[in-house]
Amino acid sequence: MIVEKDETIPVRTSEDVVRVRREVRERAVALGFGLVDQTKLVTAASEIARNTLDYGGGGELRIECLRDGNRRGLRLSFSDRGPGIPDIERAMTDGYTTGGGLGLGLSGAKRLSSDFAIRSSPGQGTVVILARWK
Repeated sequence: MIVEKDETIPVRTSEDVVRVRREVRERAVALGFGLVDQTKLVTAASEIARNTLDYGGGGELRIECLRDGNRRGLRLSFSDRGPGIPDIERAMTDGYTTGGGLGLGLSGAKRLSSDFAIRSSPGQGTVVILARWK
């Protein structure tokens, strides 16, 4: 797999979440993703960016344009240094929330992605990596 282009974007304010949505859409369009795949990527990115800000206290997004043979993809790696997620399995359950939301952010982002991984340690922060392939 070859990383053709990458960029890091801070996720520290609500305006940064808007920028994440815009940057992800622009890269998805540049890679030739159709409207449905663009929407899935932007929605997943928006959910995880919002979690990074609200639950992780802010962090960053690394966007990577990928090539693996004939396949092209976009990988999004969100990281924060927040309190972490003590029970990832429970956090991935539809409807579970520690905030006022619907509890569909993590599980929904996973469903919208081709690849999804999450690492978290209490007191150390969280990393969520998702990718979509064309």
